Amino acid sequence: MSMVTAEERLSARELRELERASRRAEKERTKRVAHDESEERRRSERSGFVNVANPRRSKLLTLLCALFAAYCLFPFIYLMINATKTQADFTSTFGLGPGRSFALWDNIVTVFTYQDGIFSRWLLNTLFYVVVGAGGATLLAIMGGYGLAKFRFPGRKAIFAIIIGSISVPGIALAVPQFLLFAKLGLTNTPWSMIIPSLISPFGLYLMWVFSDQAVPTELLEAARVDGAGELRTFFQVSLPLLAPGIVTTALFTIVATWNNYFLPLIMLKDADWYPLTIGLNQWKDQASIAGGQAIQNLVITGSLITIIPLVIAFLMLQRYWQSGLAAGAVKE
Repeated sequence: MSMVTAEERLSARELRELERASRRAEKERTKRVAHDESEERRRSERSGFVNVANPRRSKLLTLLCALFAAYCLFPFIYLMINATKTQADFTSTFGLGPGRSFALWDNIVTVFTYQDGIFSRWLLNTLFYVVVGAGGATLLAIMGGYGLAKFRFPGRKAIFAIIIGSISVPGIALAVPQFLLFAKLGLTNTPWSMIIPSLISPFGLYLMWVFSDQAVPTELLEAARVDGAGELRTFFQVSLPLLAPGIVTTALFTIVATWNNYFLPLIMLKDADWYPLTIGLNQWKDQASIAGGQAIQNLVITGSLITIIPLVIAFLMLQRYWQSGLAAGAVKE
C-alpha cells in the first residue's frame, strides 16, 4: 500500500510540475506574441499600412480616404445647400452657407412648371433613352460577351483585337462621323440619333466577355446540354443567374453613360422637345446670356439635384448584386 501511495504522490507531483511548466510556457508564448504584434504595428505605422490580422488602422490612410470622400461629396453637398435658396439668395449669399429663406419646395415646383413643364419632358426623354439605349446596350453586351467567352469559332482573336481597339477610341472622336452618317440617313433631330449610338458599348462587351469566362463553368454548360437543354434554355436558366453581378455592373456603366451624355445630343438634336436633361439644363444655364434672358441659377441647381437622384437610387438598389461578385474568381479552387 505504501508503494502505491508513493507512486500516486509522485504522479501528482509530476502532474503539478507539468502544469506549472505549461503555464510558464503559455505566458512566454503570450509575451512573444504581444511583442511581435507590437513590432509589427510599429512597422506598419511607419510604412502607412497595417497587418490584415491587426485590428488597428493606419491613420494616414484614414485621413486620405476622408479627404477623398469629402472631395467626392462636395458637389452633392453644394447642390443640396443651394437648391434651398431663391435666385436672390443664390447670388448674394455664401455658396456653402444657408440662404435667408428655405425655398427648396418652391424651387422644385417651379422647375416642373417653368416653360410649360418642359423639364418633365426632358426627364421622360432621358428615361426613354436610358431604358431603350442603355437597356439594349446591356442586353447586347451580355449576349455578345457570353457567346465570345463560351463558344469557339474562327476569328475570335480578331474580334478581341477590334473590341480592345474600340475601347481605346474616345466616344467624342466618333461624334462628328456619327453626325454625318445620321445626317445622310435623315435621322438627326430624332430619338434614333440618341438610341442607336447608345446600343454599342465596347467596354460592356469586353467586361461581360471576361466575366462570363470566369463566372460560368464550362462543366456546368456541358451538364445542361447532356440533360437535353438547348442553348437558349441553358443561357437563360443556367448562365444568366450566374452573370448577375456582371450584368449589374455593365448596366450601371451604360446607364450612367447614357444619362450623362452631353456632346452627342448637343450635335444631334435641335428640337427642345427631344432634349435630355443635360442639354436642357445647360440651355437654362445659358439663358441669362441671351438678350432679355432671365437668370435662373436656382432652378438649374435644383434641376441638377433632381437629375442625380435616380442615379443614386439605382446604385443603392443594385449595390448588393454588384458587391456579391467583387470577389468572384479571387480564390483558386
